[in-house]
Amino acid sequence: MSEFIFKLPDLGEGMVESEIGEWFISVGDQVTEEDLVGTMMTDKAAIELSSPITGKVIRLAGEPGDIVAVGAALIVFETDGLATTVVAEAAPIETAPTEAAPTVGGPSGPTEATPTGQKRVMTSPAIRRRAREAGIDLSAVPGSGSGGRVLRKDFEQFIGGKVAAEAAPTTIAPTTETKEIKVIGLRRIIAERMSAASREIPHFTYVEEIDITELDALRRHLNSKKAEQSERLTPLPFLGMALIRAVHEFPQCNATYDKERNVILQHGAVHLGIATQTPDGLKVPVVHHAESMSVDELAREIRRVSEAARDNSIKKEELGGSTITITSLGKLGGIVSTPVINMPEVSIIGVNRAIEKPVVMNGQIAVRTMMNLSSSFDHRFVDGYDAAAMIQRVKEMLEHPATIFL
Repeated sequence: MSEFIFKLPDLGEGMVESEIGEWFISVGDQVTEEDLVGTMMTDKAAIELSSPITGKVIRLAGEPGDIVAVGAALIVFETDGLATTVVAEAAPIETAPTEAAPTVGGPSGPTEATPTGQKRVMTSPAIRRRAREAGIDLSAVPGSGSGGRVLRKDFEQFIGGKVAAEAAPTTIAPTTETKEIKVIGLRRIIAERMSAASREIPHFTYVEEIDITELDALRRHLNSKKAEQSERLTPLPFLGMALIRAVHEFPQCNATYDKERNVILQHGAVHLGIATQTPDGLKVPVVHHAESMSVDELAREIRRVSEAARDNSIKKEELGGSTITITSLGKLGGIVSTPVINMPEVSIIGVNRAIEKPVVMNGQIAVRTMMNLSSSFDHRFVDGYDAAAMIQRVKEMLEHPATIFL
């Protein structure tokens, strides 16, 4: 018998260490070459690792949440052989262009064999974890992604049908149990970034009420011409179009701060971040060069990157490089919010819920569709007057939507 040491490979992006996301194996397990053994977390995604050999797991580097340096021992296997110790340097990461959770450590096809001979289902670590918690065999879930990959919508559709089939009147008993949840992975990254943004950035929040009655009428008219439900427009692309026009007049709001060089970068292009809630936590996929798009193109890209962020099929480059962000809670938007700036940007635009309410127009009471924008700015680099003037310009265009297209 001999030992085979599997070292943490270079995961790219200049990282010198990485966080253990989760293990698919335990000490004592017999593993076959190319089996998935676990995930490591980067700032952008969970990277799946596959075993480079067949052997028995005798040691793991740590628990989920622990940090491992690149080149350090990650897994130690016991194998058949004559050598006393074999040290394996894993291959550099090979990122598939459409996979957010690529596999490192050995080549992998559409499926991988597990030690029990069952087919290994391709899916994201988040879905794999949810399936394990729900006691669902992923091989029973039809996958609609590339190569049969199980996407988030596939899993939710399957579990929804399973819940409906098994539904029965039940009584939910109250519990006093305290549940301990370790802050790891994307949730840890979110916590660190939110803390840094709150600690380092003096936020200036500006709230404005906007009459979107005419915009809503235009949106409904355009949607009536669309045959496909999926192509119908929400208010978000119109806000994006207005914001693109507005930051052209207020370039200090479409900027990022390079802390290391103490330099503000004002961007001519608008790379629009779309804050998106996912099963893994908040992600900000990016619509690059939004300024070159029509309203329909922008709507399609917002929808595409948001869905890709949720099902983990998004490309790594689409999770970075934003210059200004829009965040929306949709129907949960409330009246006012205080959005936290997505560093290193200096501006974020928050969308609140649209409601019908009575307002006074020309001395008469009328029912109008009203919506608030709650926006935050880095007060070090964006003066309050400029922030307010920029939002007023957005307000003007949304209240007179024809001006968006002039």
